Amino acid sequence: MLRFLWLLLLVYACLVSPASSQPKNIFLLAGQSNMSGRGGVTNVTWDGIVPPQCQPSPTILRLSEELAWVEATEPLHKDIDVYATCGVGPGLAFANSILANDSSLGPLVRRASAALQGGGTIRALLWYQGESDTINSEDAELYQDRLDNFFIDLRVDLPIPSLPIIQVALASGLGPFIEKVRAAQLGLNLDKVTCVDAKGLELEPDHLHLSTGAEVRLGEMLANEFLRTLPRPLTSNAHKRFHNFVGDLFNKPPV
Repeated sequence: MLRFLWLLLLVYACLVSPASSQPKNIFLLAGQSNMSGRGGVTNVTWDGIVPPQCQPSPTILRLSEELAWVEATEPLHKDIDVYATCGVGPGLAFANSILANDSSLGPLVRRASAALQGGGTIRALLWYQGESDTINSEDAELYQDRLDNFFIDLRVDLPIPSLPIIQVALASGLGPFIEKVRAAQLGLNLDKVTCVDAKGLELEPDHLHLSTGAEVRLGEMLANEFLRTLPRPLTSNAHKRFHNFVGDLFNKPPV
């Protein structure tokens, strides 16, 4: 029934130091425990191991429970998902992968944002949820329509009608209807909604939550999918025309 243990954490600001006033590239991470992160958690204790792919950076920020931008460190959601023990999730691996491939973002995205935005831009929603909807057949049967409506309503509420959404097809579930929910996730047909498949990624001994290594791999998969869906870089002539267009736009005298 699309039960949310936590929802819509603004987690990532790319290429911006905490003191900078430059526009932020913001990603929304939402879903349930596997998005929150349980990598390295055994018997409600996190082992404290942070993989190299999840190391902090001054250019990667998260929005804290107090609604302040702070440097992102693992576990990302410890002050938000407070009723559980948090471990490694896919968020920092995703952010570091985006930073490592920053040239792929293209001049159009960066220049248009800097020219037209005074603050930040929400680039995408990363969505990983559904384990609890595998328990009974009714929830599994209704999952696709509910998810479809949720994404549509979210875009209206933000409002960002064309918000890119990357969802994760389940690797595990709490009940017997995993494949029915997975089919709904893989079969969702909304514009600018894509899917990465977590099936086969390593699970913790509880057979529900992704291991630390699997969370890292998932973060990289999400980053690759986001970069894949970006517009192709402009040709040199097209980029020059776009630059001139923006310059003319902001240099025109008031009407």
